[in-house]
Amino acid sequence: MVEYINQGNNDTRSGFGEGLTELGRSNNDVVALCADLTGSLKMNVFAKENPNRFFQTGIAEANMIGIAAGLAVGGKIPFTGTFANFSTGRVYDQIRQSVAYSNQNVKICASHAGVTLGEDGATHQILEDIGLMKMLPGMTVINTCDFNQTKLATIEISKTDGPVYLRFGRPKVPNFTKKEEGFNIGKGILLKEGSDVTIAATGHLVWEALEASKDLEKNGISSEVINIHTIKPLDEDIILNSISKTGCIVSAEEHNIYGGLGESISRILALNHPTPQEFVGTNDTFGESGTPSELMKKYGLDKDSIFNASIKVLKRKKLDYEITFFSTYFFV
Repeated sequence: MVEYINQGNNDTRSGFGEGLTELGRSNNDVVALCADLTGSLKMNVFAKENPNRFFQTGIAEANMIGIAAGLAVGGKIPFTGTFANFSTGRVYDQIRQSVAYSNQNVKICASHAGVTLGEDGATHQILEDIGLMKMLPGMTVINTCDFNQTKLATIEISKTDGPVYLRFGRPKVPNFTKKEEGFNIGKGILLKEGSDVTIAATGHLVWEALEASKDLEKNGISSEVINIHTIKPLDEDIILNSISKTGCIVSAEEHNIYGGLGESISRILALNHPTPQEFVGTNDTFGESGTPSELMKKYGLDKDSIFNASIKVLKRKKLDYEITFFSTYFFV
């Protein structure tokens, strides 16, 4: 297996900015729109190099989505950019009616997602956006884990027809994925093989999962780590193949456990292979102001929380085995 090493911390939003810049130079059909956050979304270079293909809509996100849908009707590939809260919650009706229902080729790109937004606090830290977007028919939902993957994803979604929600963040986080791996929509990445427990993580929690895996190994526990960058369509095969070996799973996400990656995994398990599962994510709560690291720890979104969830699900797996064994040999 490939060993994943931090190549230096960088923010995922900068990966989006670099990917968009490359698209501006290589594809004349790509246009970009922003709602007064060009610097925060790292869209400055695209705007400077392509003034006729960049639209600053001001603080009018609903209008931005409507314009993007119109540009898509005209054959362009519009990328919209603002904070995740304003990209989804504030404009859900416009996305549903003008983009999803109409199946328009709009790429909704959202930064500052989750509690790692930090000091701006709960009003900006949306933790429900994945759930909102994955429920829209035909909407592809992607949540990248580092700079390299975000850049690759930005370029890749320009090649697909149909609406996409691309979620990334503000803080500088470990940049560890390999550029040469490419980016395949709907295909998870097996980062580490294991036999005792599966950890399926997305976004900023992928690195935390790798770190938790090291701690588990020190305790004699073999964990399999999967990078689930595409929430929808979800890679069912990689999950089912993994749990067929390990017999239990932990899902990890910087999102509400109600409606996130974990519940999508639960559906797959219920329909195909019922398996003990534990959830790492926020639990029916809003965020608050604080530093990203403080908030990740407080809301149980770090390597320690993944470690503890893995221990818990392993105990449940052992109990399930004992119950099955007892029932099989004493009640036949």
